[in-house]
Amino acid sequence: MINSGFLLPFILLGTIAFGQNQFELKDASKNYDVKINVENCDKEECKGKATIELFDKNTSKKFQTLISDDLNFYLNEDQKPTANIIQLYDEQSPLIFDDFNFDGTEDIAIRNGNESGYGGPSYDIYVFNITKKQFVPSEELTALAHENLGMFNTDSERKRLITYSKSGCCWHMTTEYSVLPQRGLFKVYELEEDATGGENVVVTKREFINDKWIQNVKTYPINEYYKD
Repeated sequence: MINSGFLLPFILLGTIAFGQNQFELKDASKNYDVKINVENCDKEECKGKATIELFDKNTSKKFQTLISDDLNFYLNEDQKPTANIIQLYDEQSPLIFDDFNFDGTEDIAIRNGNESGYGGPSYDIYVFNITKKQFVPSEELTALAHENLGMFNTDSERKRLITYSKSGCCWHMTTEYSVLPQRGLFKVYELEEDATGGENVVVTKREFINDKWIQNVKTYPINEYYKD
């Protein structure tokens, strides 16, 4: 659940002061309470430069402050932001807390504009660095959340990151990545659905098994494949 948001006349950040709208999130993260301060809000939407302040749940002390140049998000019926919602072609929350690199620590994705595919939401990804004891930006993961259709999904059981992309109405690609320690992202699976011919869907599965790619191609009538 998300605690109520309320208006503040201003907030002082360093030497910069500007009008802000502040929201508090108590249950977005397992480890941190969150305060969001964003420049502009109307009845339905907030956007603009924002600060995201993280407070340690155990000590209540400020842990770290992160910045978004455009923390664009919609308010729910209670005039509050959501957290941790990732819906393809629908709602994607301004903050996503999860273990994106599967190292056992919580990471954070912060909405930053609409720069992903088809003008969808884009995110800056910060992973927790155990040595530095703070969140640090991840260029690889940020690229995933800018180059596809919005925020990627995390499959913690299989330890996979899943992205979606498309071209027009009739070509879709689902891609899965493993995260290898000290090596970064490694693509391990692709599902391509090509219905550009109009009558059939050509489904191509590619999977990296035993150090080589295995490909399987099947064709289905379009009305049969999409009947659900």
